[in-house]
Amino acid sequence: MTSRERLLTVINGGIPDHVPVAPDTSNMIPARMTGKPFWDLYLYQDPPLWKAYLDCVKHFGFDSLMDGYVGIAFEELGEINNDWVETIVFKNDDRIITQKHRKALNAYEWSKHVTVYYRDNPPNWDVKPSTVRLPDIPDRFELINGIRSGPQGEALLKMVKDEMGDHGLVGVSCGTSLLISDEDSIYDYYDNPEKYLKKRDKLIDYYTKRFKKLMSLECKPDFICTGGSGSLIFQSPAVFRELALPIVKHVTALCKEAGIPSHIHSCGPETALIKMAAEETDLTIIDPLEVSPMGDCNLKELKQLYGDKLVLKGNLHTTDVMLLGSVQDVKDASMRAIDDAAEGGKFILSTGDQCGRDVPDENIFAMIETAKTYGKY
Repeated sequence: MTSRERLLTVINGGIPDHVPVAPDTSNMIPARMTGKPFWDLYLYQDPPLWKAYLDCVKHFGFDSLMDGYVGIAFEELGEINNDWVETIVFKNDDRIITQKHRKALNAYEWSKHVTVYYRDNPPNWDVKPSTVRLPDIPDRFELINGIRSGPQGEALLKMVKDEMGDHGLVGVSCGTSLLISDEDSIYDYYDNPEKYLKKRDKLIDYYTKRFKKLMSLECKPDFICTGGSGSLIFQSPAVFRELALPIVKHVTALCKEAGIPSHIHSCGPETALIKMAAEETDLTIIDPLEVSPMGDCNLKELKQLYGDKLVLKGNLHTTDVMLLGSVQDVKDASMRAIDDAAEGGKFILSTGDQCGRDVPDENIFAMIETAKTYGKY
């Protein structure tokens, strides 16, 4: 089987030639493999992150479930806004800080946050200027030159799918499992609950329109990403049920009706989310099923409870095993995960969230090889 065939077999409830293996290399390892400063990828699109990720997939030879790297935007949905201009407000050898502005009457209106691009780490978005000792309104700025342009919209999706080929599946975002993602929003929610209920309902309408646009494309995504990192970190299960679950239910129902798989990525505690997803939604795939202390998931128990309803994707510890463990540690952990969750299919061997930048290549290769050999049905 090709990687694409293997993943589709598992998603459709069948038994593949071996357990699919999709370590979450995400963005740090692909960026590191280019040998360039990380800001080249994130800011200057040289290369774009999706290209670096696909080069990583082909280098290691794993089954790619590419979730969220292809940003398809529709102008008619208000997703494209060219009013704001990103400018550099600080730079040195280690980081570049940008802030956006737009013209307002005879002056500039500046965004309330900056983005910090690092040489050897992914950027931090939505940072308050004071956090990095910058004024709210910059003293000076410079325009950004050298950002590489490329295809957008459906043309970009087609390019990425062509480059992916038989190496896996390409997902596009539509929906969310996260309406509260910081401390300020927690207080605001309890002070103004109606505000968030209205936001939820507006998002359901918006994601319905976005889903219809995606399904109208000649080149469609292979699956829909409808999750959000850390869904149960700033949202309690009760808050998730009130705010985010109706969105997940709606989008996954649309996906089921259209015959396209849906996927949630939500790092951190996830057991309560998995229960709701399995019992109350039409979700297809969920990851990364992190173990303690990052999360609260027991893979064997989740398989017993929900393995007939959800494709489970996880969950090797990204620090203790993948980053700090030996090759044998990785093999042992991979075999345990296969023993715990592979029976009957509907399991993809993966990591518990993103592998860190400095995870040894040999550990990733060991995980992949174990799936191909020990993971045979």
